[in-house]
Amino acid sequence: MLWIAWGSLCLAAFVSCISAYFGHAMGKRARVRDWLVVGSGLFALLSALLAAVSQTSMQTQGIPTVYAIVLSSIFAISFGGPFTELIFRLAAKNDVELQKEESDPSPLRGGLWIGLLERTAIVGSLWAGWPEGIAVVLAVKGLGRFSELKDHRAAEQFILGTFASGLVAAGSYGLGLLFI
Repeated sequence: MLWIAWGSLCLAAFVSCISAYFGHAMGKRARVRDWLVVGSGLFALLSALLAAVSQTSMQTQGIPTVYAIVLSSIFAISFGGPFTELIFRLAAKNDVELQKEESDPSPLRGGLWIGLLERTAIVGSLWAGWPEGIAVVLAVKGLGRFSELKDHRAAEQFILGTFASGLVAAGSYGLGLLFI
């Protein structure tokens, strides 16, 4: 059963990479991307459940550590961006904004790259056994964005993006631990 769980995690990482490829999708592409994100998340949950069941049912040898680290990190990095955009879309107050072909530019520039680096640093610090690294990452991110956070829209986007990215990275780390 562990191998089915591993296959499910591989599928989740693959689907999340496809959804990340869609970039800042709008219109029909955004709906496809949202479904890919939900599907990828469901595959990851299935993987976690199967891995947990396989560990409690019998003592089996886990996946080699390096594979668990690499795949959970790939999942965290690729799933976090599309998941965060889905959270932004769900948190939007006005449905008319969702249907516009051209949306207003984000008040926070560089969010995609900052999010990628943030998730990489969080999952990397967790795998390195240094959870204090999360505080360092969040402090650096907060200091770097401090002057932009006076705009309430930017502050809301900063908080939602940080929480979503951090949860995805920590969840992916936990998912990887289930396979070791």
